[in-house]
Amino acid sequence: MRRAGGAPPPPSCLGHGPAAMEPSAGGRKERPKPREPAARLEKAKQKSAQQELKQRQRAEIYALNRVMTELEQQQFDSFCKQMQGSGE
Repeated sequence: MRRAGGAPPPPSCLGHGPAAMEPSAGGRKERPKPREPAARLEKAKQKSAQQELKQRQRAEIYALNRVMTELEQQQFDSFCKQMQGSGE
């Protein structure tokens, strides 16, 4: 299908013309060399340690949240008792 008046293709068609099929127009990138096993193992250890840290921090946050909720409830109960006492 030809465009009337030689209008440029819409932006959605850019990168899909005949020029995009040429290897120099962004073909496959070369893969990096495979890592040696020691580096891969070290990266896996770091990732595992990071996940453990994340889990521990999350558990600590939940525990703190629970303690703070209990404290807030105690303070609210105390406030209610004070209001009942002064309202009589």
